Amino acid sequence: MTSSNRQFKDSLYEQLARIGKALASPIRLELLDVLSQGPRTVESIANEVNQSVANTSQHLQILRSARVIESERNGVNIIYRLADQEVLGLCGVLRRVGEARLLEVRQVTEAFLRERGALERTDNETLLERVRRGEVTVLDVRPSDEFLAGHIPGAISVPLSELEQKMADLPPDREIVAYCRGPLCVMSIEAVNRLNEKGYQATRWEEGVADWVARGFAIQTGTV
Repeated sequence: MTSSNRQFKDSLYEQLARIGKALASPIRLELLDVLSQGPRTVESIANEVNQSVANTSQHLQILRSARVIESERNGVNIIYRLADQEVLGLCGVLRRVGEARLLEVRQVTEAFLRERGALERTDNETLLERVRRGEVTVLDVRPSDEFLAGHIPGAISVPLSELEQKMADLPPDREIVAYCRGPLCVMSIEAVNRLNEKGYQATRWEEGVADWVARGFAIQTGTV
């Protein structure tokens, strides 16, 4: 290998390693997961991850220096968001690689779901195709601001906190598929339990928007 080729590769991988270093923190990975649901203020993010605003801000600056998130000022607030959909896809890919390669990830996930009575898995790929073909009613049970930031095309925004009031508007003779933030989010688990108790045929799609993007599918923004 010539010296110019070696210099090129050294420089290239040094820059790519900036992203790897930025991701090498449990807190920063969780911050990316939070931001995969939509833009947030540092105060909102800190509250979500149970960290101080100062500590959260420091971690956000590391992610920002690696160019995986961006920020902009809105009045007195600074709003953080993922840099683009490539980063959104990276969040989903990283989790799936962990589930496939690390036994510890599967053990933690199974314990979490078992505790909530949701260990039984559905045929996710078949369910995904039915969602894409519009054969089911898709409910996004996340808060409405997360729905507005990006959702599965055709999904209906029914935040979990509003499910009881809006349940009567759902078609009783059509299968319902509920999703939220991803496999370790309990909102869709709770939504499916409530719907089934009321006689609806409801199923949980365990993935979220980041997984949808990682599969190469487009998302919609706006319109509750």
